[in-house]
Amino acid sequence: MSFDLHLGDTPLLISMPHVGTHIPPELRAQFCERALGVEDTDWHLGELYGFAPGLGASTIKPHTSRYVIDLNRPSDNAPMYPGAANTELCPTRFFTGDALYLSGHEPDPAEIDRRRSFYWQPYHDALQTELDRLRTLHGFVLLWDAHSIRSHIPWLFDGKLPDLNLGTASGASAHASIADATSQVAANQPGLTSVINGRFKGGFITRHYGQPSIGVHAIQLEKCQSLYMAETAPFAYDAANALALQPVLIGMITAAVAAAKALHSSGARA
Repeated sequence: MSFDLHLGDTPLLISMPHVGTHIPPELRAQFCERALGVEDTDWHLGELYGFAPGLGASTIKPHTSRYVIDLNRPSDNAPMYPGAANTELCPTRFFTGDALYLSGHEPDPAEIDRRRSFYWQPYHDALQTELDRLRTLHGFVLLWDAHSIRSHIPWLFDGKLPDLNLGTASGASAHASIADATSQVAANQPGLTSVINGRFKGGFITRHYGQPSIGVHAIQLEKCQSLYMAETAPFAYDAANALALQPVLIGMITAAVAAAKALHSSGARA
C-alpha cells in the first residue's frame, strides 16, 4: 500500500497529502539529482500532528513524494489557481520554477495514467471511504487537510506568506460558522499572522470533498515551515518551536470540530 491510514473514532479526518518522500527506484534516473532531495515536501507533518490519535482523529499519509504525483491536484490536471503559477498532477518543476526532470525524461500521458491509477486513485478511494464511515457514525465529519510550505517562494507568490493560511474554497467547502471559529483561534495567536482564503484557498482535496450540505466540512491549513523547522536543507525539525505550535493547531482543530458538532446538533445546514 502506498499510504498509511489510521482509523479514529471522532468525526475528524486529517489528510497529509504531501508528506511522502519516496521516489521509486525505477523513476529515480529520470529526475535531476537535486530532485532526489525532495525539497518541496511538507516536512515532518506526521510528527507535528502527533497529537492526532489523542484527539481520536483518523489520519491518512502517503509514502510517495509529490514529485511523483500530487495527490492534492485533480485527476484531469486542471489548474487550481488560474492565472498563477501552478504545479501539475505529475509536477515537472520545483517550487523555484526549475525543471525536476532531465531533459526528455518528463512523464508522458501513458506514465501519468499509470501513476494516477497506482498512487492517486487508491489514496482518494481510501479518503472517501473513511469520510463516509465517519459521517455515517456521527452525522457529520471535518476533513482537515494539513500542509506546510516555505515562507518565501517567489515563483508561487509575492513576499512572505502569513504564518497560518486557512482555506475553505472561498466559503464553499465548510459552513461559515466552522470557518469563523477556526479563523478566530488563528487570529488570536500572539506573534502569528493568519488569513483565510488568501493565496491558498484549498486544493483539490478541500474543494472536492468539502460538501457542507451533506455534512462534510473541509478546511485546508497551509502553514509556514519556519514555525516548526528549518526551511533549508537538511530541513531539520525544531522540537521546541513545534511544541509551541501544537497547541495552536489543536485549538484550531477542536474549535472547528466543536462548531461542526454545534451546527449539526441544531439541525442547521449550509
